[in-house]
Amino acid sequence: MAGFSKGIGKVEVGLKWDPSPAGEPPSDLDLVAATFLSGDPYGTPAYVVHFDSRSPDGTIFLNRDSTDGRGFGWDEVMTLELDRLDDRYARVVVGAVIQQRYGHKTFVNVLNPAMRIRVDRYTVLAQDDFGSVLGATAATIAEFVRDESGEWAFRPGVHGFAEDPATFTRVMGRAQQS
Repeated sequence: MAGFSKGIGKVEVGLKWDPSPAGEPPSDLDLVAATFLSGDPYGTPAYVVHFDSRSPDGTIFLNRDSTDGRGFGWDEVMTLELDRLDDRYARVVVGAVIQQRYGHKTFVNVLNPAMRIRVDRYTVLAQDDFGSVLGATAATIAEFVRDESGEWAFRPGVHGFAEDPATFTRVMGRAQQS
């Protein structure tokens, strides 16, 4: 039996948006997660999970992927099984990035974007509409950090970036300036 303080085990991150108006190019948002080793928690990601990849150990995976926001409910859903993640990982950062195939698009150009982070399928840790980063092309939306006892803690905050998808995956784990 686990102790009273279990920390965070399994996390679900959801992303949704409305489809573009008729005649407009689709908005394609993607969830990405980057893992960082304890020896380099703010450096280069050990690996990145996105629509075209998954974690080597199966602990982080994309359940649902949309290229146009035409799903029911949450268009993109990613599961992070932090309680199964190897001890060598000290940090996981999750972000949302807008694909730029059809020209430059920021969150202000996406209809009704929203994100939700919850644990144990019911407890909502965070929700946001990207209103604080409307001029950004990507944003980090969650940070999970392993403490000294090995438990995972959630650090909330939406931080915008003006990066293309490939560059964003390389810089999303940098320390945020307050």
